[in-house]
Amino acid sequence: MVDADELLAQQAARESNARTYPRHLPITIETATGLTVEDADGNSYLDCLAGAGSLALGHNHPVVVDAIERALKNERPHHTLDLTTPLKERFVDALFESLPDRFVSSAKIQFCSPAGTDAVEAALKLVKTATGNRDVLAFQGGYHGMTTGALSLMGDVDVKSDVSGLMPGVHHLPYPYDYRSPFGSASGHETASRYVEHVLDDPNGGIGEPAGLITELVQGEGGVIPAPDAWTREIRRITRERDIPLIVDEIQTGLGRTGELYAFEHADITPDVVTLSKAIGGGLPLAVIVYDERFDVWEPGAHAGTFRGHQLAMAAGRATIEYVLDNDLDEHADQMGTRLESLLERTDEQFDVIGDVRGRGLMLGVEIVDPEGTAVESVGSSGASDEHTPPYPEHPDLAKRIQSACLDRGLIIERGGRAGATMRFLPPLTVSKAQIDEIAAIFHEAVVTATATEGAR
Repeated sequence: MVDADELLAQQAARESNARTYPRHLPITIETATGLTVEDADGNSYLDCLAGAGSLALGHNHPVVVDAIERALKNERPHHTLDLTTPLKERFVDALFESLPDRFVSSAKIQFCSPAGTDAVEAALKLVKTATGNRDVLAFQGGYHGMTTGALSLMGDVDVKSDVSGLMPGVHHLPYPYDYRSPFGSASGHETASRYVEHVLDDPNGGIGEPAGLITELVQGEGGVIPAPDAWTREIRRITRERDIPLIVDEIQTGLGRTGELYAFEHADITPDVVTLSKAIGGGLPLAVIVYDERFDVWEPGAHAGTFRGHQLAMAAGRATIEYVLDNDLDEHADQMGTRLESLLERTDEQFDVIGDVRGRGLMLGVEIVDPEGTAVESVGSSGASDEHTPPYPEHPDLAKRIQSACLDRGLIIERGGRAGATMRFLPPLTVSKAQIDEIAAIFHEAVVTATATEGAR
């Protein structure tokens, strides 16, 4: 019999102080199927973390398991560097089929080391090589990974404050965060895009010729903040007119998560570079960049990585992509996301500790606030409209208690956003209506319990 407490104690004693999830999700997972995981004590949980969105089909989906087993049974190589195989070419076929025709008609693909952050590093090297420029534009609240270049792009200052020698030339621009708009108006996204255009055209704006601009179209770790489509279209116009490569980070949003196969499709734009990982590997490590062939100017060996030929991930990834396409899981994610968002909004109506419910598809967030705190005026806010009155401050302590109450009731959710006060929902794309209803019911009960505790303090 496995002693879960003993395993958790061993982990705490032996793993780095940088470990994160076990600190607020103290469970030892034994088995997992679909949306459900079971810990070593026999407790079952609905997994709305799903490998930070990497398990598009949930745990141990039959098509993924079968693809891996067939690759092993047929003695396929485990990895091949960048030598090709029939399996690799069929993976690329499936991936390109999932992307818009106008993008892949002139696309190249580069396989990277297997984490999403490696795809970001490759994208940075690509655009710097192609343009000969150094400066890179990123956004406040952004998250792109933990390696040096990707970390430099991050909005969270605390995470990188102790790390010296980060990539120079990164300029952080305001992201359209309507609930806490730095511009304090209903048209915050319009002001945000105008600001970007202004600072690029200002000879004293402090930005050199940019090598590229990188953005998430739903900020994940930053608090599940979806970019308005109008803003995305403006950013595409601005970058195209100034010949600035647009990099869209689809590492968490890609392959149906937001209700479209790719988040940039909501705004009907065509990026120059797309970074992909998580879901495209079917739960196994895999990362690529797909980009317009006009940027393909680097020399042989300019980017490499031993595990860029991870064949089992390609097998799992191909099976996942084909299943998503064959079963219209992007549409299903849109429908289930709408259902879950509606249920979360019902809870919002009953509790003033919920400041905002937002997101796209099955990438949703609930921001927890302190209604006893002082509402914070955004810069430039007129306060003229009740719809855009200043929001209350974040309440991370209550968010932690809600997360703990969810776990006690069998629901795994993560927190993110400013101060870690946004509850994040990332269930597998295969989630059913009944499971959506159960997730929402558990969350509601957790809010009831956590706020009752709050009142007793």
